[in-house]
Amino acid sequence: MTAQQPPQPNPDPDPPTAAAAARPAGRGLIWAAGAFLLGAFLVYNSVDTSADASPQSRPAVAASAPHRAGARIADLALPRSAPKRLTIPEIAVDAPFTQLTLGPTGQLNPPPAADTNLVGWFKDGAAPGERGAAIVAGHVDTKTGPAVFLQLETLKPGSTVEITREDGLVATFKIDSVETFSKANFPNDRVYADTPDAQLRLITCGGAYDRKAKDYVANVVAFAHLVSSKHA
Repeated sequence: MTAQQPPQPNPDPDPPTAAAAARPAGRGLIWAAGAFLLGAFLVYNSVDTSADASPQSRPAVAASAPHRAGARIADLALPRSAPKRLTIPEIAVDAPFTQLTLGPTGQLNPPPAADTNLVGWFKDGAAPGERGAAIVAGHVDTKTGPAVFLQLETLKPGSTVEITREDGLVATFKIDSVETFSKANFPNDRVYADTPDAQLRLITCGGAYDRKAKDYVANVVAFAHLVSSKHA
């Protein structure tokens, strides 16, 4: 992913590095085209995709029930506070946050590709721990090698995710599922719609790398819900 503004063609991808041999390493991955639909924004990672509609600052439409089958909707939720650091011990993630915004065409600007240990939070959506679905995006790799979410798809239900917030609280989430979706059939409502409890979405690219399109063909999404909080 490269931190460009409106979608622009990328140069040809560099050959995969030896360290990233487990995954095809491309030039950089574009998080493009964020269009709000039923209270959620639609994100593509294709270089040449443009926005479908004008974005809203925050989801305004009530969402469907949480995706956890049979789960009780918890009352646990925190006041709004920006995230500072993401920790996922199981996959050796310990990364600071940067804030992500939408570009003038409705494109979700990605984290800077120069820093492979950095995650981005969509600042106009729910904050991690706040009621709603907080959106966190990270690179799977860049032209220099593996990046922060290289191992995201290996997480299992029950894995723990911690987010340290600016208010001094550490919000702990548990993974419900990790799924890979074709970009051609991405379940936008399920991933991006507002939720009645505090949930988290961790998103990166996945599947095969299409060198002609200069993009991965799928997205990996980790679904999680808030289970506790504590003072740092």
